[in-house]
Amino acid sequence: MRLSTLLRRAGYSAAIGASVAVVTGAAVMAVELLAARRARQEHSAHGPHMRMWLGDSDATPLKLVMFGDSLAAGVGVEDASDSVGGVLAELLAGVRHRVALSSVAVPGADTGDLHTQVARSLLSEPPDVAVILLNGLTETMHPSESVAQLAGAVRKLSHAGTSVVVGTCPDLSSLRALAQPLRAIAGWRGSRLARAQAPAVRLAGGVPVDLAARCGVVFRTDRGMLCPDGLHPSAEGYRTLAHALYPAVYDAASRART
Repeated sequence: MRLSTLLRRAGYSAAIGASVAVVTGAAVMAVELLAARRARQEHSAHGPHMRMWLGDSDATPLKLVMFGDSLAAGVGVEDASDSVGGVLAELLAGVRHRVALSSVAVPGADTGDLHTQVARSLLSEPPDVAVILLNGLTETMHPSESVAQLAGAVRKLSHAGTSVVVGTCPDLSSLRALAQPLRAIAGWRGSRLARAQAPAVRLAGGVPVDLAARCGVVFRTDRGMLCPDGLHPSAEGYRTLAHALYPAVYDAASRART
């Protein structure tokens, strides 16, 4: 058999092998992502009841509302005081605010669900401060569409007189429930999404907070930041996220209606 024929056949075999590897790898990652999403949904059925007042009765009233998915809903902790919203309300109450904390967040939600959450929040008096948190793990939209949906929600709240703070997509490479290479891929996708979210939020009138930059190292290195499910933050993890958000939330509360 001629050498050129052998090389051609070898090339065909290599191409077929590479294609099979790519397809197999994609299938494995798809299965792992589906499993992660199902696990997230199973553990995301409920968050703590999040409707409370904190602070002195004669302090400046402030309506704080949480928007987003399980991060905003506090899935993984039993007490609302251990959620991001609860910690933020406690901190704001300490600087002479009478905080009314509530949530329209839905575990498992993505940016496409923000429209409904915003509509619900505006059925009564608009929030003084809105905090939007979305993990991004179960996001199915193209990044550009996801960012557009987020910007639309921020814009609508801002037009209603609400000061909006958005925690951009956190560091998904810290989620131990995801096997490699899915964890690394999720981290890359999350980082890409966060970079697009920040300028869009600013243009829409909100204030973005880079959660991956501020908290990513801690979540990657400290196992205590996550619940045993490896997906949701623990009480300490939520407190870490809340403290990263607090400077922006404090400024938003200072600008809010009195």
